[in-house]
Amino acid sequence: MNWRTETFTDADLDRPEFAHYFDGFDPARDRGVVAVDGDGPVGVAWARFLPEDDPGYGFVAADVPELTIAVDARGRGRGVGGALLERLLDAGRAAGWPGVSLSVEDGNTGARILYERAGFRTVGRNGDSDTLLVRT
Repeated sequence: MNWRTETFTDADLDRPEFAHYFDGFDPARDRGVVAVDGDGPVGVAWARFLPEDDPGYGFVAADVPELTIAVDARGRGRGVGGALLERLLDAGRAAGWPGVSLSVEDGNTGARILYERAGFRTVGRNGDSDTLLVRT
């Protein structure tokens, strides 16, 4: 799911620029959390360690995992994104990560506010997106 759309298809999962965010997820190193309500999952967040030769949009360093977060429309505006982010950053601190990075597109103001509130700061630029980093 993209912040601009409400739909995500199986075809999106086949796109190489997205696949490396979930292919090879290593539960011994990577972390993920899911938010649910009475109707099922409403959001998910995960942090993946990606190699320098296959970086994500928000890549900073091989020892800094990159965050991906998605909240279903019915979970938006209910604090789901903030709760997922807080839980994932707590897991990173417990695991001794030096930080967490991400990419946020221009115009995605709601997400940017959420990230900056959590302590993320801009450390770079990639196309029409800023790369943000928070130290854990």
